[in-house]
Amino acid sequence: MKAVTTSPPSPDVDVVLPCLNEADALPWVLARIPRGWRALVVDNGSTDGSADIARALGATVVHEPRRGFGSACHAGLAAATADVVCFCDCDASLDPSLLAPFVGEVCAGEADLVLGRRRPQGRGAWPPHARVGNLALALILRRRTGLRLHDLGPLRAARREGLLTLALTDRRNGYPLQMVVRAADAGWRIAEHDVPYLPRSGVSKVTGTWRGTWQAVRDMRRVLAEPPVREGIPR
Repeated sequence: MKAVTTSPPSPDVDVVLPCLNEADALPWVLARIPRGWRALVVDNGSTDGSADIARALGATVVHEPRRGFGSACHAGLAAATADVVCFCDCDASLDPSLLAPFVGEVCAGEADLVLGRRRPQGRGAWPPHARVGNLALALILRRRTGLRLHDLGPLRAARREGLLTLALTDRRNGYPLQMVVRAADAGWRIAEHDVPYLPRSGVSKVTGTWRGTWQAVRDMRRVLAEPPVREGIPR
């Protein structure tokens, strides 16, 4: 009699996709969500029918009327129910299927937070002013936390309960950075892996202009000025 082999159960994963007028990108992004994972498209006031498209493609739509990248991300985290929560931009610049090994690393207990280091593919994928701003913030982050990270990119994975205990308060562009800073203060093991960064669909609300980039840098500098939080934030 042949032995019956069973594959390990698929991890319980929600993918938070902050969305503001990403109708053109949504089909590509949602088609690359790994099978069995749930896509949470957080509509942040779209006027191009993004919410209807996401719903028609099988995603769960969360409405967050308060504008701001952090508002959208945190609304998705609050709506998530899976053990592991991932984040990914909804503009087709990042492939959510690349999150699979990130989730594996978290589930195996090898890291508490896994980040994607963006590697631009082709001209126009990452404007020079945005790249310079990101580099400057990475250096400040290194001095603040000791973490030798190269990017503060939006592709990331961690356990939901741990993320909730971080008590994130930023609701603008400082949200991704605040997550990393507070995780570092709490002693989390943070890993970083290269991921291809593609030219996005449409115009970026943040890095598409010097003004948007400066506003993002200002938000993040405010986060870095916060005093360290080292107690009461378990992994």
